[in-house]
Amino acid sequence: MDNINKNKLFWAACISLVVTSMTFAIRAGILTQLGVDFGINNEQLGYINSMAFLGFPVAMIIGGLLYNTLGAKKILIIAFVCHMLGLILTIAAGGFWTLIISTFFIGFANGSVEAACNPMIADMYSDNRTAMLNKFHVWFPGGLVIGSLVSKFMTDAGMGWQMQIATMFIPTLIYGFLAFTQKFPESENIESDTSKNIKALANPLFWFMMVCMTLTATSEFIPQQWVETILGSSGASPMLVLALVTGIMALGRFFAGPIVHRLNPIGVLFMSAIITASAIYFMSVAEGGMIYVAAALFALGVCYFWPTMIGFASEYTSKTGALGMSLMGGAGMFATSIWNPIIGSRLDTEKANAVASGLQGAVADVAAGKAVLGFMVYFPLTLVVLFGILFVMRKKIEERRIVQAH
Repeated sequence: MDNINKNKLFWAACISLVVTSMTFAIRAGILTQLGVDFGINNEQLGYINSMAFLGFPVAMIIGGLLYNTLGAKKILIIAFVCHMLGLILTIAAGGFWTLIISTFFIGFANGSVEAACNPMIADMYSDNRTAMLNKFHVWFPGGLVIGSLVSKFMTDAGMGWQMQIATMFIPTLIYGFLAFTQKFPESENIESDTSKNIKALANPLFWFMMVCMTLTATSEFIPQQWVETILGSSGASPMLVLALVTGIMALGRFFAGPIVHRLNPIGVLFMSAIITASAIYFMSVAEGGMIYVAAALFALGVCYFWPTMIGFASEYTSKTGALGMSLMGGAGMFATSIWNPIIGSRLDTEKANAVASGLQGAVADVAAGKAVLGFMVYFPLTLVVLFGILFVMRKKIEERRIVQAH
């Protein structure tokens, strides 16, 4: 890796991930305003949201299949172009369908970031992949903190949602400059034969983890995406809840190395599922200030899910290479894209039920939000069972990993 500046490449990856997560946070912050401005109901907002989660797996599958041919640099440049297009089209949006198209572009850009950066980091830091992937993914919650605070303060200052979208041009241009000007490494430490990657997908452990990934991603992203709508009338500030959650997630991921080393990835995932299930249930019954406590517990639960699942794919099913990592992430986002409109529709139904039972205004909103969170508990509860099975079998799985590595 002569003439390769690993630090600059790592920072380019991190800044591109900041843009990715800012798109999530700012969209969560402006969702209600978009509904008002364009006369869009919660189910339609769910479809707009789902485009970000659909564009993501489409990009990850294409990027995973083409990574060995195109390399990280070209895929990151595609991400930059799609981010610029998505942001410009969102600002110029005139209604439901233009928001659908612009949000898909942003989702495709976000997926391209992961498709380029996960395998590049796994390749550059082959001795401590899961720890470095956690450090890279610090910047997903890090960007969510930035985005949620930007959204809160700009909304409080009376600035329109278009201005909030425009703030994302700054980090987009920075990572675009780095992508165009830096030399990227060739794949040396991950399996770079696409036909071998495809053959390796036959591993039952890989498909078991793909199913788990659909549940970990839904458990993490759905409560965050709907935080304003679900908690908006609860007395807690939705954007401060999001900033608290994501701040704790960033800290957790930054210090992930010793935890992953001590518990190993399987132990980390099992522990995370138990904490997440407890936290979502707590959020569904908490009142006032206790919502912040429940949110902090939720952050501790979900913070290791995404990077540890990607790290697990690169370590325990290593022959799947960049394709395995991309498919793993793609499965998570695809599941979230399916569940977004379902949750939006359920929120509308629960609100109607609350109103029919005699509740009015903010009280009906709170009752609907709590009912939806009560339903969401089933996702991490299923993970407790699935990761519990893995935890019991962990010695066998570890032995197989060592054999594969040699």
